Amino acid sequence: MSPLLPVADALAAVLARAEPLPAEDVPIDRAAGRILAAPVASLVDLPPFQSSSMDGYAVISTATPGTLPIVGKVAAGRPESRVLNAGEAIEISTGGVVPEGADAVIPVEHVVVGSGEIVIRDAVVQGDNIRARGGDVRAGDRILAAGEVLTASRLAATAACGIASVSAHRAPRVTIVVTGTELRVPGETLAAGQIYESNGIMLAAALVGAGAVVERLAAAEDTEEALERALTRALEADVVVTSGGISVGPHDLVRRVEARLGVEEVFWGVAMRPGKPLSFGTRGRTLVFGLPGNPVSALVGGLLFVRPALLALQGHPSPAPAFRPGTLARDVWPRPERDDFVRARIAWTDSGPVLDPIRGQESHMIVQTTTADAIVHVPAGTDVLPAGARVGYLPL
Repeated sequence: MSPLLPVADALAAVLARAEPLPAEDVPIDRAAGRILAAPVASLVDLPPFQSSSMDGYAVISTATPGTLPIVGKVAAGRPESRVLNAGEAIEISTGGVVPEGADAVIPVEHVVVGSGEIVIRDAVVQGDNIRARGGDVRAGDRILAAGEVLTASRLAATAACGIASVSAHRAPRVTIVVTGTELRVPGETLAAGQIYESNGIMLAAALVGAGAVVERLAAAEDTEEALERALTRALEADVVVTSGGISVGPHDLVRRVEARLGVEEVFWGVAMRPGKPLSFGTRGRTLVFGLPGNPVSALVGGLLFVRPALLALQGHPSPAPAFRPGTLARDVWPRPERDDFVRARIAWTDSGPVLDPIRGQESHMIVQTTTADAIVHVPAGTDVLPAGARVGYLPL
């Protein structure tokens, strides 16, 4: 057997083959979560005119304090055409265009309103409560760079700058193939030796969250004929994710069938627990991941390798898993030959997150995982990691 590949080397091999997919124009109302393929520049000054930041009265500051007649009214979207003269005031709403001639806005709560006039008791400072044209951004200025994820605030900024569509990398199409003659759909009655299929549902949820368009095929039986039918269809996608059938047992046929269908295996076996018997290959530009059948192994493999590949296909500048810093709640013994990925609960303290490994770390114990908030990376080693040691974790 070939030596197990270190986790970092396995991830590097995956990302080296995950070239960004072609770009497409996406309307901004359908672009949430997409990753930009090109920078975005504003089409307008923002604000596009001098506007009021308060409900109040536009005035000329040198005419204050004093009693000023109200000669007009400005609402948002309804500017006043007349020029303000010294000794006059124009009522104005937040966001309204500051009339020509005015150089300040006094809030309504700072004046005494009479019949057709206001009384200002203190001098108003020039520029008070006026938003300058282009104070946020100027037309032509870049507001977003290629590789940035379109979050809610970034979409709002894009829309405010007058942009109707953006160039984003195409969302990866992923097909999930779970394997196992024993698998049944939840809700069916189980016969002897059968179990409910859960990996496909789990992986689909995890990968949709990474921006993928996911298709789940019906569970394939452990025969070469059934696997060939399923994989032939799956290989039309950008990414294929299989679960089960990749170890060394007599019914582990996935890698053999993939090879027959033209998949070139890049590696098989990663120095990690859970998830050691993980495979990765390519056919053309299609990425093919083989995850173990044990659900926790499949979850860890999906988070460590498949999700980063999906981000890379969308042009993300930093697709690798973003481990956050935390400390251990108690001693943990590393394994000398493999990295461990331990499920843990998070306790939030004044000094940051403290991670307490849960009981039941076996790779088949998916229900135990529901009590965990994080997966903690415990690097291979021979010395104990004591309580309080700094570690990296991925939130679940």
